[in-house]
Order: sequence, then structure tokens, then C-alpha cells
Amino acid sequence: MKASSVNIQKIKILSLVALFGVLFFACENQPAKPKTTTSPQKPSAMIIPDFNADSAYAYVAAQVAFGPRVPGTEAHQACANWLSEKLESFGGMVTIQDFKTRVYTGKIYSGKNIIAAFNPEAKKRIMLSAHWDSRPYADYDDDEANHRKPIDGANDGASGVGVLLEIARILQQQSPAVGVDIFFWDLEDYGEHREDMGSHQNSWGLGSQYWSKNPHKPGYRAAFGILLDMVGAANPTFYREYYSNMYAPAVVDKVWKIAASMGYQNYFINQAEGVVMDDHYYINTIAGIPTIDIIHYNPASKNGFFPQWHTQGDNMDIIDKSTLKMVGNVVAKVVYQE
Repeated sequence: MKASSVNIQKIKILSLVALFGVLFFACENQPAKPKTTTSPQKPSAMIIPDFNADSAYAYVAAQVAFGPRVPGTEAHQACANWLSEKLESFGGMVTIQDFKTRVYTGKIYSGKNIIAAFNPEAKKRIMLSAHWDSRPYADYDDDEANHRKPIDGANDGASGVGVLLEIARILQQQSPAVGVDIFFWDLEDYGEHREDMGSHQNSWGLGSQYWSKNPHKPGYRAAFGILLDMVGAANPTFYREYYSNMYAPAVVDKVWKIAASMGYQNYFINQAEGVVMDDHYYINTIAGIPTIDIIHYNPASKNGFFPQWHTQGDNMDIIDKSTLKMVGNVVAKVVYQE
């Protein structure tokens, strides 16, 4: 019984060997098939639309053409209408936040925060902002006769708005992966007059103060914010401002690193300088959104800012297209890299 089992096993083994031999011979004689290799597809880089400095300059000029945008004037109302229509033309979902506030003199003014949402369905959002009103007083003018006269505010106000209008235009061309909300603050520049300096601690940034306490959407949140102020004069110096460093150091790092990668390190100076009470202060301290201020600050100047600050000289003559282009390029790259 054992002997016959062994023979059967031998037969099975020989049969299997023969079968493998036939299969091996058949495979060897099959024509070779070309080998194909596939490499993993890399995601295509986001194409950032071109920031047009001529366009941004035209938006600054259009604001200035209305005249000083001081609350309570026809120029202020006309410019508000133009800004909201412009943002809508670029595809923004526009909200006008009307409010009333008391300025340091005790007088009550009506204001308008103008807000436009782009890619509104996106959960992650970036907040970009600038103030659109202009200073009612040229209180740092060399001529004392001008100290109670309003200014054009080409750089102090209109430049930041002009850059963001151009950003809005390119957002319509190429939607980023994140949502973007553009805020134009009102009554930022109705702070106390130089000759009335006293205990008016929060007389600046009245529009952003109001919004920070009363968001246009309950529970509104943004990952971070960037405020633009005085971003149109030639040869600017943008330092790491004190409150920006205090409340949003990671955002400062991000923006200044991107600026340096684009060759702008001589303008976006990577050192702390200046303490500026601006709209970002209230967005940080009241709304709790980490926000930085890109602002022209010059510690060597007599006023701490650009030479024509709060004077009749803050007009279109000092607006430089290359500065608008630089700031616009940096902000656009920050948005599209998120």
C-alpha cells in the first residue's frame, strides 16, 4: 500500500513538472509587451492673475476725484455708492453696514462699512481691509491756515482701497482656494485734532470698532486679516508694526517672508518699528481675528509716517505705481498660496 502511493506521487510530480515546462515555453515565445510606467500627477500650481498697477492707480484717482471723503458730505456719499457698485461689478457679494457713532468732538455721524465676500461658500476665509474715508483736518500741514481743512487722502486711505479694488478684480478672474472678504472701513480718520489732543483714547478707527462689536454676520471668523494703510507713496518702508507683532506674529512672518521671496526685502523691512493705533488694533482686541497692518512708517520723519501725512500735500502727485504694484503682488500671493 505504501509502495503504490509513492508511485502515484511520483507520477503527479512528473506531470506537474511537464505542465510547468509547457507553460514556461509558451510564455517565453510570446511577443514582448511594451512596458508602461505612470508617475504620480503633481497638482498644477495656482496661477496668480497679474496685478495691474495702472488699474490700481486709476481706482485711487477715482476716489480722490470725488473730493475729500469726509462723513456728512456729498463726496462721501457719492464715493460710497461708487465703491459698492465697483465691488459688485467684480462679483463680490456686497453688504453695507450703516452705523452711527460719536466722534471725539461729541458730534454724531452716520458711517458706512462696505464689505464684499468672494468665494462665499469657502469655510476658510481671509480678511483684507483698508479705510475709505479721508481726514477732515490737515492738522500737520506747514501752513496753519490749513489745519482745519480736509485733505484728499490719496495715500492715507485711497491707496489701500485702490489696491484692494484691483485684488477684487483679479479674484473675479481666478477664484482662490479660500474665501476672501474685503472690508472698507469708514470713520477711521476722524480722530482727535492735533490741537485738541487729550484723553480721547479711542477716537480713531470708529468704523472698525463698530464692526468688531457688531459683525455684519453673527459669529463671523477669518483665519487672519491684513490691513493696508498708506501703501501708495514712493520708497515706502513697511516695518513689523508693534500691535501686528503682538497679536499676529505668524501672519507678519508669512507676509514678510513672501515679500522677501519676491525681492521686496528693502521695503518690507524685517524689524520691529512703530506703534500705530489703526483699525487692526480693534479687530485684534475686540473681534479676536489675528490681523496685521501693512503701513508706511518712517521713524526718521517728524510725524512718523510719509512726509505729506495729514497735510494738503497728500494728493495724487505722491502716488507711485510701483509701490501699488509691490503691495498688490504681495497680498495677491498671500491669498493664492493659502
